[in-house]
Amino acid sequence: MAATATTYGARAHARAQEGVRAEAMPVVPARDWPDPPCEAGHLVWAETVAGGNYTHRVLARGTELRLTDPHGDACAHLLLYADGRPWERLNVADTVKVQWNAYLGEGVLLLSDQGRVLASVVADTSGRHDALCGTSTLVRNTERYGDGSAQSPSPSGRELFKLAAAKNGLEPRDLPPSLSFFQGVRVREDGALDFTGSAGPGAGVTLRAEQDVTVLIANVPHPADDRPHYVSTPLEVLAWRAAPTGPDDPLWGAAPEGRRAFLNTAEFLAARGLA
Repeated sequence: MAATATTYGARAHARAQEGVRAEAMPVVPARDWPDPPCEAGHLVWAETVAGGNYTHRVLARGTELRLTDPHGDACAHLLLYADGRPWERLNVADTVKVQWNAYLGEGVLLLSDQGRVLASVVADTSGRHDALCGTSTLVRNTERYGDGSAQSPSPSGRELFKLAAAKNGLEPRDLPPSLSFFQGVRVREDGALDFTGSAGPGAGVTLRAEQDVTVLIANVPHPADDRPHYVSTPLEVLAWRAAPTGPDDPLWGAAPEGRRAFLNTAEFLAARGLA
Protein backbone atom coordinates (compact mmCIF):
# COMPACT_ATOMS: atom_id res chain seq x y z
CA MET A 1 0.00 0.00 0.00
CA ALA A 2 2.84 2.41 0.84
CA ALA A 3 4.22 2.17 -2.72
CA THR A 4 0.95 3.51 -4.15
CA ALA A 5 0.06 5.94 -1.35
CA THR A 6 1.09 8.92 -3.49
CA THR A 7 0.34 9.84 -7.08
CA TYR A 8 4.02 9.38 -7.97
CA GLY A 9 4.09 5.96 -6.34
CA ALA A 10 0.89 4.89 -8.06
CA ARG A 11 2.27 6.03 -11.42
CA ALA A 12 5.52 4.15 -10.91
CA HIS A 13 3.63 1.01 -9.89
CA ALA A 14 1.31 1.25 -12.90
CA ARG A 15 4.19 1.76 -15.33
CA ALA A 16 6.03 -1.22 -13.86
CA GLN A 17 3.19 -3.45 -15.09
CA GLU A 18 4.06 -2.81 -18.75
CA GLY A 19 4.82 -6.11 -20.43
CA VAL A 20 3.29 -8.23 -17.64
CA ARG A 21 1.03 -10.96 -19.03
CA ALA A 22 -2.11 -12.17 -17.28
CA GLU A 23 -3.87 -15.41 -18.16
CA ALA A 24 -6.78 -13.53 -19.71
CA MET A 25 -6.08 -10.32 -21.62
CA PRO A 26 -5.68 -8.89 -25.13
CA VAL A 27 -2.19 -9.03 -26.64
CA VAL A 28 -1.30 -5.72 -28.29
CA PRO A 29 0.14 -5.76 -30.89
CA ALA A 30 -1.44 -9.07 -31.91
CA ARG A 31 1.74 -10.12 -33.72
CA ASP A 32 3.36 -10.65 -30.31
CA TRP A 33 1.12 -13.68 -29.70
CA PRO A 34 3.36 -16.71 -29.09
CA ASP A 35 3.30 -19.44 -31.74
CA PRO A 36 0.82 -17.72 -34.12
CA PRO A 37 -1.19 -19.88 -36.58
CA CYS A 38 -0.10 -17.68 -39.50
CA GLU A 39 2.57 -15.13 -40.32
CA ALA A 40 2.80 -12.99 -37.19
CA GLY A 41 2.31 -9.80 -39.19
CA HIS A 42 -1.07 -11.04 -40.42
CA LEU A 43 -2.56 -11.34 -36.92
CA VAL A 44 -5.13 -8.61 -36.21
CA TRP A 45 -6.67 -9.87 -32.96
CA ALA A 46 -5.14 -11.95 -30.17
CA GLU A 47 -6.92 -12.27 -26.85
CA THR A 48 -7.72 -14.67 -24.05
CA VAL A 49 -11.21 -14.04 -22.69
CA ALA A 50 -11.75 -15.03 -19.06
CA GLY A 51 -14.67 -17.20 -18.07
CA GLY A 52 -17.63 -14.94 -17.34
CA ASN A 53 -16.32 -12.17 -19.58
CA TYR A 54 -16.83 -10.83 -23.10
CA THR A 55 -15.06 -9.30 -26.06
CA HIS A 56 -15.88 -7.62 -29.37
CA ARG A 57 -14.15 -6.51 -32.56
CA VAL A 58 -14.88 -5.35 -36.12
CA LEU A 59 -13.28 -7.68 -38.67
CA ALA A 60 -12.71 -7.04 -42.35
CA ARG A 61 -14.12 -9.26 -45.08
CA GLY A 62 -11.88 -12.29 -45.55
CA THR A 63 -10.53 -12.30 -41.99
CA GLU A 64 -10.34 -15.73 -40.38
CA LEU A 65 -11.36 -15.97 -36.73
CA ARG A 66 -10.23 -18.96 -34.68
CA LEU A 67 -11.83 -19.72 -31.32
CA THR A 68 -10.09 -22.29 -29.11
CA ASP A 69 -11.19 -23.90 -25.83
CA PRO A 70 -7.84 -24.50 -24.08
CA HIS A 71 -9.15 -26.06 -20.86
CA GLY A 72 -12.39 -27.69 -22.00
CA ASP A 73 -15.02 -25.55 -20.26
CA ALA A 74 -15.27 -22.44 -22.41
CA CYS A 75 -18.51 -21.65 -24.21
CA ALA A 76 -18.31 -18.96 -26.87
CA HIS A 77 -21.71 -17.36 -27.45
CA LEU A 78 -21.49 -15.48 -30.73
CA LEU A 79 -23.38 -12.65 -32.46
CA LEU A 80 -22.51 -11.17 -35.85
CA TYR A 81 -23.62 -7.91 -37.50
CA ALA A 82 -22.88 -6.50 -40.93
CA ASP A 83 -20.55 -3.67 -39.96
CA GLY A 84 -22.21 -0.30 -40.49
CA ARG A 85 -25.59 -1.98 -41.10
CA PRO A 86 -26.60 -3.33 -37.67
CA TRP A 87 -30.09 -4.12 -38.94
CA GLU A 88 -28.48 -6.93 -40.95
CA ARG A 89 -27.41 -9.44 -38.35
CA LEU A 90 -26.99 -13.12 -37.64
CA ASN A 91 -30.30 -14.92 -38.00
CA VAL A 92 -30.02 -18.27 -36.25
CA ALA A 93 -33.42 -19.48 -37.47
CA ASP A 94 -32.51 -18.84 -41.11
CA THR A 95 -29.04 -20.34 -40.60
CA VAL A 96 -30.73 -23.57 -39.49
CA LYS A 97 -33.74 -23.79 -41.79
CA VAL A 98 -32.16 -22.59 -45.05
CA GLN A 99 -29.40 -25.20 -44.76
CA TRP A 100 -31.70 -27.98 -43.47
CA ASN A 101 -29.34 -28.50 -40.57
CA ALA A 102 -29.65 -27.69 -36.85
CA TYR A 103 -26.05 -28.60 -36.04
CA LEU A 104 -23.05 -26.36 -36.53
CA GLY A 105 -19.79 -27.62 -37.97
CA GLU A 106 -17.35 -27.30 -40.84
CA GLY A 107 -19.06 -26.10 -44.03
CA VAL A 108 -22.00 -24.39 -42.29
CA LEU A 109 -22.77 -20.81 -43.34
CA LEU A 110 -23.83 -18.21 -40.78
CA LEU A 111 -26.61 -16.30 -42.52
CA SER A 112 -28.21 -12.91 -42.04
CA ASP A 113 -31.91 -12.22 -42.28
CA GLN A 114 -31.23 -10.79 -45.76
CA GLY A 115 -30.25 -14.19 -47.16
CA ARG A 116 -26.56 -13.27 -47.24
CA VAL A 117 -23.50 -14.95 -45.72
CA LEU A 118 -21.94 -13.14 -42.77
CA ALA A 119 -19.37 -15.87 -42.06
CA SER A 120 -18.59 -19.46 -42.93
CA VAL A 121 -17.26 -22.25 -40.71
CA VAL A 122 -14.06 -23.41 -42.40
CA ALA A 123 -12.64 -25.74 -39.72
CA ASP A 124 -13.94 -27.50 -36.62
CA THR A 125 -12.28 -29.96 -34.24
CA SER A 126 -14.96 -29.74 -31.55
CA GLY A 127 -18.32 -30.77 -32.98
CA ARG A 128 -19.97 -29.64 -29.74
CA HIS A 129 -21.93 -26.53 -30.67
CA ASP A 130 -25.50 -25.27 -30.42
CA ALA A 131 -27.89 -23.25 -32.59
CA LEU A 132 -31.02 -23.96 -30.54
CA CYS A 133 -30.79 -22.62 -26.98
CA GLY A 134 -29.28 -19.15 -27.23
CA THR A 135 -27.42 -17.72 -24.26
CA SER A 136 -28.19 -17.33 -20.56
CA THR A 137 -30.32 -14.54 -19.10
CA LEU A 138 -30.33 -12.40 -15.97
CA VAL A 139 -33.41 -14.11 -14.56
CA ARG A 140 -32.18 -17.65 -15.17
CA ASN A 141 -28.71 -17.04 -13.76
CA THR A 142 -30.16 -15.31 -10.72
CA GLU A 143 -32.36 -18.34 -10.10
CA ARG A 144 -29.49 -20.80 -10.59
CA TYR A 145 -26.47 -19.02 -9.15
CA GLY A 146 -27.87 -16.19 -7.04
CA ASP A 147 -26.97 -13.38 -9.45
CA GLY A 148 -26.78 -12.88 -13.20
CA SER A 149 -25.78 -9.25 -13.51
CA ALA A 150 -22.78 -8.30 -15.61
CA GLN A 151 -20.55 -7.42 -12.65
CA SER A 152 -21.47 -10.47 -10.57
CA PRO A 153 -19.46 -13.70 -10.16
CA SER A 154 -22.01 -15.41 -12.44
CA PRO A 155 -22.88 -13.00 -15.29
CA SER A 156 -25.35 -14.09 -17.92
CA GLY A 157 -24.52 -14.02 -21.60
CA ARG A 158 -27.26 -11.52 -22.41
CA GLU A 159 -26.03 -9.04 -19.80
CA LEU A 160 -22.50 -9.25 -21.21
CA PHE A 161 -23.83 -8.93 -24.75
CA LYS A 162 -25.52 -5.68 -23.69
CA LEU A 163 -22.13 -4.27 -22.68
CA ALA A 164 -20.44 -5.42 -25.89
CA ALA A 165 -23.34 -4.06 -27.93
CA ALA A 166 -23.21 -0.65 -26.28
CA LYS A 167 -19.53 -0.32 -27.19
CA ASN A 168 -20.53 -0.75 -30.84
CA GLY A 169 -23.47 1.66 -30.87
CA LEU A 170 -26.04 -1.11 -30.42
CA GLU A 171 -28.91 -1.36 -27.94
CA PRO A 172 -30.50 -4.33 -26.11
CA ARG A 173 -33.22 -4.45 -28.77
CA ASP A 174 -30.43 -5.20 -31.30
CA LEU A 175 -29.58 -8.51 -29.61
CA PRO A 176 -31.04 -11.51 -31.50
CA PRO A 177 -30.63 -15.17 -30.45
CA SER A 178 -26.98 -16.23 -30.48
CA LEU A 179 -24.97 -19.32 -31.44
CA SER A 180 -22.86 -21.26 -28.94
CA PHE A 181 -19.53 -22.95 -29.65
CA PHE A 182 -17.82 -25.67 -27.54
CA GLN A 183 -20.84 -26.82 -25.51
CA GLY A 184 -23.24 -28.98 -27.49
CA VAL A 185 -26.91 -29.90 -27.55
CA ARG A 186 -28.59 -32.73 -29.46
CA VAL A 187 -32.29 -33.29 -30.10
CA ARG A 188 -33.75 -36.64 -29.02
CA GLU A 189 -36.40 -38.52 -30.97
CA ASP A 190 -39.08 -37.18 -28.62
CA GLY A 191 -37.96 -33.59 -29.21
CA ALA A 192 -36.26 -33.13 -25.85
CA LEU A 193 -32.75 -31.70 -25.72
CA ASP A 194 -29.66 -33.52 -24.44
CA PHE A 195 -26.76 -31.38 -23.28
CA THR A 196 -23.62 -33.07 -24.62
CA GLY A 197 -21.08 -30.71 -23.05
CA SER A 198 -17.55 -30.17 -24.27
CA ALA A 199 -15.30 -32.13 -26.62
CA GLY A 200 -12.46 -31.54 -24.16
CA PRO A 201 -9.42 -29.26 -23.95
CA GLY A 202 -7.86 -27.91 -27.12
CA ALA A 203 -10.86 -28.01 -29.45
CA GLY A 204 -11.14 -25.19 -31.96
CA VAL A 205 -13.40 -23.72 -34.61
CA THR A 206 -12.43 -21.30 -37.39
CA LEU A 207 -14.81 -18.85 -39.05
CA ARG A 208 -14.18 -16.74 -42.14
CA ALA A 209 -15.83 -13.31 -42.44
CA GLU A 210 -17.61 -13.05 -45.80
CA GLN A 211 -18.49 -9.39 -45.17
CA ASP A 212 -17.10 -6.74 -42.86
CA VAL A 213 -18.64 -7.84 -39.56
CA THR A 214 -18.98 -6.70 -35.98
CA VAL A 215 -18.31 -9.66 -33.69
CA LEU A 216 -19.68 -9.94 -30.14
CA ILE A 217 -18.57 -12.87 -27.95
CA ALA A 218 -19.67 -13.77 -24.42
CA ASN A 219 -17.79 -16.60 -22.69
CA VAL A 220 -20.29 -17.97 -20.16
CA PRO A 221 -21.76 -21.38 -19.26
CA HIS A 222 -24.30 -22.81 -21.68
CA PRO A 223 -27.88 -22.39 -20.38
CA ALA A 224 -28.41 -26.17 -20.58
CA ASP A 225 -25.30 -26.92 -18.49
CA ASP A 226 -26.84 -28.57 -15.41
CA ARG A 227 -23.79 -28.40 -13.15
CA PRO A 228 -24.71 -26.61 -9.92
CA HIS A 229 -21.75 -24.25 -10.01
CA TYR A 230 -20.87 -21.55 -12.55
CA VAL A 231 -18.17 -23.26 -14.63
CA SER A 232 -16.50 -21.20 -17.36
CA THR A 233 -12.83 -21.40 -18.36
CA PRO A 234 -10.84 -19.06 -20.63
CA LEU A 235 -11.46 -18.77 -24.36
CA GLU A 236 -8.67 -18.08 -26.86
CA VAL A 237 -9.52 -15.71 -29.72
CA LEU A 238 -7.21 -15.21 -32.72
CA ALA A 239 -7.92 -13.50 -36.04
CA TRP A 240 -5.73 -12.95 -39.08
CA ARG A 241 -5.92 -11.47 -42.56
CA ALA A 242 -6.94 -13.95 -45.24
CA ALA A 243 -9.15 -13.99 -48.36
CA PRO A 244 -12.95 -14.23 -48.60
CA THR A 245 -14.59 -17.25 -50.17
CA GLY A 246 -14.67 -17.07 -53.96
CA PRO A 247 -16.70 -18.90 -56.62
CA ASP A 248 -14.01 -21.58 -56.94
CA ASP A 249 -14.25 -22.47 -53.24
CA PRO A 250 -16.05 -25.79 -52.56
CA LEU A 251 -18.39 -24.00 -50.14
CA TRP A 252 -19.99 -22.10 -53.02
CA GLY A 253 -21.13 -25.29 -54.71
CA ALA A 254 -21.71 -27.53 -51.71
CA ALA A 255 -25.51 -27.01 -51.79
CA PRO A 256 -27.99 -24.93 -53.81
CA GLU A 257 -29.04 -22.97 -50.72
CA GLY A 258 -25.48 -21.99 -49.90
CA ARG A 259 -24.71 -21.06 -53.50
CA ARG A 260 -27.71 -18.72 -53.54
CA ALA A 261 -26.61 -17.11 -50.26
CA PHE A 262 -23.11 -16.52 -51.65
CA LEU A 263 -24.55 -15.09 -54.86
CA ASN A 264 -26.78 -12.76 -52.84
CA THR A 265 -23.72 -11.64 -50.91
CA ALA A 266 -21.53 -11.14 -53.98
CA GLU A 267 -24.18 -9.13 -55.80
CA PHE A 268 -24.72 -6.87 -52.80
CA LEU A 269 -21.00 -6.26 -52.30
CA ALA A 270 -20.44 -5.63 -56.02
CA ALA A 271 -23.21 -3.02 -56.10
CA ARG A 272 -21.45 -1.17 -53.26
CA GLY A 273 -18.05 -1.43 -54.96
CA LEU A 274 -16.74 -3.77 -52.26
CA ALA A 275 -16.07 -6.84 -54.41
